[in-house]
Amino acid sequence: MTDVPAATEDKNQSLTVRDNRTGSEYDVPIVDGAIQAADLGKIRTDEDTPGIAVYDPGFVNTASCRSAVTFIDGEKGILEYRGYPIEQLAEKSNFLEVNYLLIHGELPTKEQYDNWVHEITYHTFVHENVKTFMQGFRYDAHPMGMLMASVGALSTFYPDARNISDPDNRHMQIVRMIAKMPTLGAWSFRHAQGKPYIYPDNELGYTANFLSMLFKMSEKKFEADERLVKALDVLFILHADHEQNCSTNAVRSVGSSQVDPYSAVAAGVGALYGPLHGGANEAVLRMLRRIGSKENIPSFIEGVKNGNEKLMGFGHRVYKNYDPRARIIKKSAEDVFEVTGTNPLLDIALELEKIALEDDYFVSRKLYPNVDFYSGLIYEAFQFPPEMFTVLFAIGRTPGWLAQWLELVQDKEQKIARPKQIYTGDRQLEFVPASERWK
Repeated sequence: MTDVPAATEDKNQSLTVRDNRTGSEYDVPIVDGAIQAADLGKIRTDEDTPGIAVYDPGFVNTASCRSAVTFIDGEKGILEYRGYPIEQLAEKSNFLEVNYLLIHGELPTKEQYDNWVHEITYHTFVHENVKTFMQGFRYDAHPMGMLMASVGALSTFYPDARNISDPDNRHMQIVRMIAKMPTLGAWSFRHAQGKPYIYPDNELGYTANFLSMLFKMSEKKFEADERLVKALDVLFILHADHEQNCSTNAVRSVGSSQVDPYSAVAAGVGALYGPLHGGANEAVLRMLRRIGSKENIPSFIEGVKNGNEKLMGFGHRVYKNYDPRARIIKKSAEDVFEVTGTNPLLDIALELEKIALEDDYFVSRKLYPNVDFYSGLIYEAFQFPPEMFTVLFAIGRTPGWLAQWLELVQDKEQKIARPKQIYTGDRQLEFVPASERWK
């Protein structure tokens, strides 16, 4: 950035900024629809004062990275992984193939896919000391807390994971993380129920194996209904990545210190633990139960309009259109209920959605169903307690976290995360010793 008129940049691809404090004008280059924050930092009243900073709580309009993993157009309701529409991936692909796509940037050949599945399957077991570690938690420990701790603990079992500059080493840690997440998640579920941990069955596929570790009892082999396997696989695909959300930002921020990937992913699990990120579908269920029946919906809608009620599962910070994942999940819900029987809350949800999509109050505010509106109903149909919902979310999101981490460590523009602040406290106070303050 240079002062006008010395600027040589293309004026059609720049932003002219006038500093009314000094009368100076600046040409700020626009690249990929963004300006460099450092360029604004060069705008100052004199050499001794700080430059202009951008104040943006929650990074509402601040890009922290360049990424080729996920594309979202919230206005049009578009979600793509590596350029492939989420609708096509959910219908025609499977979770492990989507994992490969996210990590490697392209769809696998038959040989690549077979090798990938073999690697993931081979590494589903965890060290027995991990089992001992998890058994040490209280009987009522939250499964998400157990998952966060056990993911972080894996860094102590694989100290070579710190060598993040070695591509082969990075690949091995990524394989291990994707392979072991269902095992850790299933064991946290069994622990909460006081049931023995079930080891992986490597004759089963990724999602079928997870269901086996969750629900197997005395039978020699657990075989889940294929419709349930497919529905959960689709849910994993829909949650696999979602651009720079709270947990992905946490993974990138912690990963920017060049820590091992297990510690970075544990940070993502911690971020997902929060109710504003991973707990939204549980809030939808609470809302539907509070409504109670279809007859109570009109009064509930009035309560929303008057500010006395909150419509959970509608609207999204990114999507200003129908969340593309919500349509897919709605179809999956129908498939699941064919097996488990219809959840009476579904009738309330369908009627609530119908009214909201037709009412000008919600349409004008672009309050459309999001991914959380139906996912909780599906998880409940699987007989998961609400505290397991975020664990399922974390298993699905793991390949996205790892793809983002991998992109981060190979990006030469990235630096250790260190946001600026705007200091609002006192300055230059005179310290008074305790002997004088306490007289």
